[in-house]
Amino acid sequence: MAKNLEEKFKLYCNSENLEINQNQIIVIKKLQDYFNKNFKKPFFNFLSKQDSKKAFYIFGDVGVGKTMILDFFYNSLNEKKKRNHFNEFMLNFHNFAHDKKDKGNENIIDLFVKNIKSKFSLIYFDEFQVTNIVDAMILGKLFQKIFDENLKIIVTSNTKISELYKDGLQRDQFKPFIKIMEKNSIEHELIISDDYRKTSENKQQRYFFPLNQETNFRINKFSRIITKNKNLSSESLEIKGRIFEIKKFYEGISRFNFQELCNKNLGAEDYLEISKKSKFIIIEEIPSFNDINSNQQQRFITLIDIIYDRSISIAVTAEKSLEKLTSSSSLEKPFKRTISRLYELTSKDYRL
Repeated sequence: MAKNLEEKFKLYCNSENLEINQNQIIVIKKLQDYFNKNFKKPFFNFLSKQDSKKAFYIFGDVGVGKTMILDFFYNSLNEKKKRNHFNEFMLNFHNFAHDKKDKGNENIIDLFVKNIKSKFSLIYFDEFQVTNIVDAMILGKLFQKIFDENLKIIVTSNTKISELYKDGLQRDQFKPFIKIMEKNSIEHELIISDDYRKTSENKQQRYFFPLNQETNFRINKFSRIITKNKNLSSESLEIKGRIFEIKKFYEGISRFNFQELCNKNLGAEDYLEISKKSKFIIIEEIPSFNDINSNQQQRFITLIDIIYDRSISIAVTAEKSLEKLTSSSSLEKPFKRTISRLYELTSKDYRL
């Protein structure tokens, strides 16, 4: 890693034709300090490491560059490291716990964290959020062990630590996690007025609306173009004893109706398996959301997070334009992230 992270960041921005924003430079300087205290090798830095914050937690609105900055920092590190979507990380924990449940009395959390430490010294969670009560109830003990083992974590989120899992069920049991994170984190809010994903150079080209005959014609025409000379088949995925079928599968291009993906009892583990098979995904008939179909909306948010994290391009048809796609009252904040990501995922410059 370069000694001067700020200098390296400015060179990176110039090479990528990115605007150099002073609020982002402030974050870079804080990351330099975080690096110096946690990863720098010289012996004279030993004492500062003893009381250093092991987590770097950056939060802010959608599209302000949080992920871009931490991706840059992560890629600059020569440490043993792992980038994980939070849903995938927790699925790994639950699968690990299931596999080890008959292995004696040793604490599952201890075993899981020691297993991570044997492979990595840093974990990167992009777009950290907690929506699952089961996860909420165990995160305190899990992250306390992570910090006890001197593992480092870097995190992006739309929400400051104190407001995570706000209004969630049995939130009192989640509060120890908040205290642990606040104690161990450098927390910083990144404020920038513009959503970089909505720039004029990033116009939507694969977001078709409204739901009518013309839109249906356009998505069918688009589908014919990208599936030309590809064989149509179905693909069966076995997920923990359940079978999910991709009914329209064109050698890596998967085509779904919204109802197939979000009106069934599917979750992150299902979407992860779908994403592993898919190089491109078409999703048709996305509705507007409200308090009646909030369960389907939560699944859609999780689906788009996983698609985005795995850099899978998409095309969609929807009831309304992205600017007018409504949300249930309880999911307005995370849905802003989904809208922002849909701008990017359906833009002309997002790779096919």
